[in-house]
Amino acid sequence: MIKKGISRLGIFFLGVLSLLPLPILYALADISYVLIYRVFGYRKKVVRTNLTRALPDKTLSEIQHIEKRFFKYLSTLIFEIVKMSSISEKEIEKRFVFRNKEIVQAYLDRGESILVCSAHYGNWEWGTLGIGLNFNADHYPIYKPLSNKTFDKWFKKVRSRFGNRLVPMRQTMRALSASKGAASIFSFGNDQAPSKDESHYWTSFLHQQASIQLGIEKIARKTNQPIFYFKVKVLKRGYYEVDCVPLCLNPSATEEFEITELHTRFLEEIIREEPAYWLWSHRRWKYKPKEKAASFSHKEVQQQA
Repeated sequence: MIKKGISRLGIFFLGVLSLLPLPILYALADISYVLIYRVFGYRKKVVRTNLTRALPDKTLSEIQHIEKRFFKYLSTLIFEIVKMSSISEKEIEKRFVFRNKEIVQAYLDRGESILVCSAHYGNWEWGTLGIGLNFNADHYPIYKPLSNKTFDKWFKKVRSRFGNRLVPMRQTMRALSASKGAASIFSFGNDQAPSKDESHYWTSFLHQQASIQLGIEKIARKTNQPIFYFKVKVLKRGYYEVDCVPLCLNPSATEEFEITELHTRFLEEIIREEPAYWLWSHRRWKYKPKEKAASFSHKEVQQQA
């Protein structure tokens, strides 16, 4: 009961904070940056290690520069996420612009469903709201529920604004089955690390062995629903642009793991172009393949073929 009460008090505080104008929230973000990075050094060691290993061609001064820019953006992102519970449709449409969306809408207008691949890059939370506003179809973001049930219920409500229908990861197939017959969008985060027990496919990602989720590939090859990568670009503080990139339009014709490699390499390119906006504080590489026989890589698959 005490934990639940504290959670509800926190949610009330976040709701009040959300009512503040964005310029004030950004001023608070600047203060938070000093506290998070300079004073407390939140996950600074994790970020530095991730950057150094993922970008071995960078000098120490370049790594430190990217690190500072990441923490500045992380502070901004925190307060933009806080704003989600009160931000208006008009504000999202102004600040999160979709390019080439007519390519996606053409499929939906024909009654065909599509799959969207993206990542924890830029403001993915505003992106979820933006998809619900910009496309004439049911949108099902696949998400991992929070361990705190009170916060999870609140966050799900916030994310479900503007027509989104959130689906827990383990209920994806059920939601796909229930949505048959209607044009829909199922969106996936391709950089979400599987649990230790679910780490079945390993490949090189940013110069390190990483386990990759196979969910979007399995669904795409089974349904032959086209995959689009929603590539986010940070234009300036609070303003984003999304390029709707056709990633794989005929999934049933692909080989096993081909789609997974395709979206993994695409994300690598995005991160290398502008690394500061990826979630470097996430322990993406904490699991390692235990047995070579139980793991697979793209190179090994090619050799076996």
